Amino acid sequence: MLWRGELLEIRKAVEGDRPQVCIGADVFRVSGFHGDLRPTLLSHFLRRAKIELPARTWELAAETGVDVKEVTVRDQRTRWGSCSSSGTISLNWRLIQAPAFVRDYIIYHELMHLREMNHSPRFWARVGEVCPNWEDAERWIKQNGSLLGL
Repeated sequence: MLWRGELLEIRKAVEGDRPQVCIGADVFRVSGFHGDLRPTLLSHFLRRAKIELPARTWELAAETGVDVKEVTVRDQRTRWGSCSSSGTISLNWRLIQAPAFVRDYIIYHELMHLREMNHSPRFWARVGEVCPNWEDAERWIKQNGSLLGL
């Protein structure tokens, strides 16, 4: 499974009488090991995404001086992120599985859309100013984006 940009093995463990699932250094409790772990993993990933992605978005918005009104985390099938002219940024929960530089690029991309609501050369120049490695992140997404999700 891809987690934080690395292909990691999902391990089952038991601490006392509580079953756990381990993905890399992340450990979380589960109700049991019966059947398909996907619903449990999805719940864990969504919970983490709803905490981490908005927090990082607010941090990068403050760094860039972009006025954001709201940050949502959604289950978008065809988009990594989107924004509205009213200042809402929506991010795909699957970004929690990507490396930090990819997650940050998507957030910077949406933040710069709040300044430039298009993909003009001026928009890409703004992206390049705040995220110099954006092309590496784009490459990573094209090569590995299909691995994100359950």
